[in-house]
Amino acid sequence: MPKTDAGSRADYAAPHHHIPVKSRKRKLAHPLRSLPVGNAKGAQVKLIIAIIKPFKLDEVREALTTLGVAGMTVTEVKGFGRQKGQTEIYRGAEYSTNMVPKIKIEVVCASEIADRVVESIQAAANTGAIGDGKIFMLDVGQAVRIRTGETDESAL
Repeated sequence: MPKTDAGSRADYAAPHHHIPVKSRKRKLAHPLRSLPVGNAKGAQVKLIIAIIKPFKLDEVREALTTLGVAGMTVTEVKGFGRQKGQTEIYRGAEYSTNMVPKIKIEVVCASEIADRVVESIQAAANTGAIGDGKIFMLDVGQAVRIRTGETDESAL
């Protein structure tokens, strides 16, 4: 143990020895506890989920940027719909794959522009072929920006 100037042992717990352990823990305010659950005015924010062909991602991103969409989440996914997978020829042999690679785009936007966002995604992702994908629109109960605690549209 290190010695103090007086030559006695340093007591690391000395500054807190009279304070109970529970009160020494830092109490953090939970930002969601003070917020109302859901929107009283109805859903002001929409979540749009689009499953598209991978090579259409840049076109969809550009279309959404022109609308003023500030951000999106993109995930590489696999799945199947009516097309039930695909058949591929590899080194002369035919293989059947059950899962088709797709791109999942998630966009949270104000309700006022949600219909235009869906129309833009549909126009940009459309090839006219089977497997172009799907678009889903859901109501968002609440959106919170982690850094500032802003909610709903101001959190976007």
